[in-house]
Amino acid sequence: MKTSMRTHTCGELRSDAVGTNVRMCGWVETVRDHGGVIFIDLRDRFGITQVIFDPRDSAKAWDEAQHVRPEYVIAVAGRVELRPEEMKNEKLPTGEIEVRCDAITVFNKSRTAPFPLEDKEAVKVSEDLRLSYRYLDLRRRRSQELLRRRHELAMRVRRFFDAQGFVEVETPVLTKSTPEGARDYLVPSRIMPGCFYALPQAPQQYKQLLMVAGFDRYFQIARCFRDEDLRADRQPEFTQIDMEMSFVEPEDIISTVDALLRDLAASVGRKVDLPIKRITYREAMDMYGSDRPDTRFGMHIIDVSDVFAETGLQVFARVLADGGRVKAINAKGLAGAPLRVLDEWTVAAKAAGLGGLAHIRVQAEDTWKSPITKFLSEKEKAGLRERLDIEVGDLILFGADSADLVNRALGQIRLLAGKAADVIPDEVCSFVWVTEFPLFEMDEDGQLTFTHHPFTAPHPEDLGLLDEQPLKVRAQSYDIVLNGVELGGGSIRIHDAGLQEKMFAILRMSREESAARFGHLLDALRFGAPPHGGLALGFDRLLMLLTGASSIREVIAFPKTQKAVDLMMKAPAPVDERQLRELHINLLSSSEK
Repeated sequence: MKTSMRTHTCGELRSDAVGTNVRMCGWVETVRDHGGVIFIDLRDRFGITQVIFDPRDSAKAWDEAQHVRPEYVIAVAGRVELRPEEMKNEKLPTGEIEVRCDAITVFNKSRTAPFPLEDKEAVKVSEDLRLSYRYLDLRRRRSQELLRRRHELAMRVRRFFDAQGFVEVETPVLTKSTPEGARDYLVPSRIMPGCFYALPQAPQQYKQLLMVAGFDRYFQIARCFRDEDLRADRQPEFTQIDMEMSFVEPEDIISTVDALLRDLAASVGRKVDLPIKRITYREAMDMYGSDRPDTRFGMHIIDVSDVFAETGLQVFARVLADGGRVKAINAKGLAGAPLRVLDEWTVAAKAAGLGGLAHIRVQAEDTWKSPITKFLSEKEKAGLRERLDIEVGDLILFGADSADLVNRALGQIRLLAGKAADVIPDEVCSFVWVTEFPLFEMDEDGQLTFTHHPFTAPHPEDLGLLDEQPLKVRAQSYDIVLNGVELGGGSIRIHDAGLQEKMFAILRMSREESAARFGHLLDALRFGAPPHGGLALGFDRLLMLLTGASSIREVIAFPKTQKAVDLMMKAPAPVDERQLRELHINLLSSSEK
């Protein structure tokens, strides 16, 4: 990293450089005065080097060093020497040496930082304060490590796809607003009053058009934008690894992504065994109560409806008579869980729609403690022991209602129980593919809508169900999940214009509306579109999970808050009235709203 200002970085020097004259530049980490001799730890993104100022070497440099404070930007010149044996620092790669300085230049002074920049101290500071001064927060070693790792993984992605014959193509950021799930961010056109661009939620239609264009294998590390409610793993603008392939079936795409994930995980010391496990959507919901299951631990949901086929427990009997199901989780080893914990879980179960959360504490072989045990027959107890592998110390949790409602509620309780039992290993990377999602689902208004997006191809075996039983149609889709977090998903696309028009019609879209919104895609499909499919991986989410970061904000250089605000730039912000006039926009007053 030699430049005209420096010969070495602050992380470069070792014992083989002893006796060398060097110049280094960086930020002052610490200043220590030891009986008239001043020690400065000089830092750049490559590391830290200790610099010593002794008045016997250079009175001028020593005098200037007395006025230096943390975060000053300086340059030093001097000779490399070994530290005394008792002063070597084994925690630093440069800990064997120090630079005896004979010249110092102060490029810039620094105000006192609004929070400590040491990793351990900075994390105690509110995130809002750190994001307000993100350029200082990024000086922390952990922050720089995460962004270096981001760079390394991005380079590995590009090398991987290049070796597989993919072509990287940039797609437009200013595009057309089309309904694909979340709200669009809109950009008004100055030249065409009343018209708007949309920032892309994903390059979905463009990558399909690239397949029609004959590119066969496309990828992009793409910027995407969605105006949606935010969580720890969401941002209004984010990055995804986007890919599309022609003349493929799901197996081709899944095996390609398997190899990519193994390569990326290996770069951070994580092992991924191939092929990655696959389960269907139905299996995921029945066993884990979630379409993004955390497979790092057991505590599976077990259907015990047949055990209670002749039960005297009326609450279960009524549910079964109405066609519902009784399911259970064996929370191994949690028989001693405090009552307040069970009360909290019951509240969570009710919030998820259940009427309550029945339980049994197995305190001894013949001692089952619960308000419901007096209603259980010996046959039912024996059936539960066998079905749930019950042992002393176990806590059995029951849910009874419609199958889907019980699955989702017990899925949430399973996660709480796993955390309480401390059986979820943080160091494990447990990937799983979830396949065969339903093509359609019902929205909040009871109307049919797409589960993923309207370009997903139906399963060939279910084409006959499209007209009369669309909710039973499976999609040729697949999601990849890591430790209970959806990393991304994809599908085989509809490549036949007639089937795509039928899909729009099922979604209550008129021919005129589908032509206005998706005419470009429908036209393209009529010009010899190949069978194709693809996938998009959330790059920020993947990086967050592989590096152990607490949220994707930690792996993005300049993130927004959970309210989509840039605290550092103070955005979004009002704009000049003249700018609004140029865009033909009038803002309504509060009374007009």
